[in-house]
Order: sequence, then structure tokens, then C-alpha cells
Amino acid sequence: MNDSPGCPLTDVAATYMPRLSEIPSEPGLAAAVDQHAAAVRDALIPARRGSRNRTVRREELADYVLGFTDWLSRVDWTEPSGHDFATLRLTAVCWLIREHDLLDA
Repeated sequence: MNDSPGCPLTDVAATYMPRLSEIPSEPGLAAAVDQHAAAVRDALIPARRGSRNRTVRREELADYVLGFTDWLSRVDWTEPSGHDFATLRLTAVCWLIREHDLLDA
């Protein structure tokens, strides 16, 4: 996968990465994004007994984003001005993209 305009990670990062700048001033937002990032990571990486390797792989996260955004389209979701489940989840995806350098890979 590359960073072509059709890459779902590129599209999500372009839209939701700026929300990461809100985290330092909002502790509740930081906690919510952290919980969503953990949920996404857990969905992508099954817990392995004794394993500390919890690296998120680009292709898996891209597949997750495609499925999630497809679901959002099917339910006619529109982005609110604040934070709902979907914006928190997409912001958490951006945190994972940044944390694992998935756009630079």
C-alpha cells in the first residue's frame, strides 16, 4: 500500500489528524482517544500470551478504516462539531498512524 490519494489512511489523516492537537488541552479527550486506540489495536492484534509486540500494521489498519468508514456511509453518519463515537474512533486511528509512522512506511 502506498500514500496515494486513494489510501484510506491518508484520507483519514488529512481530515482527523488536526484533532490530535486538541488532546493536550482536554484530558477527557485524551482518555477517550486512548481508549479508542486501545480498542482498535485489540481488534487488529489478538492478545498473545506473554507477547509485548503490539505493532499495528499499515495494511490491517487500512482495512479496518475501510470497513469502519463503509459502515459510517451506510448509516448516513455526518460529522458533528464535537466528539462522538465515530470522531473519537477516527481520531484514535490518526493517533495510531502517527504512533506507528504508518504514512512514512
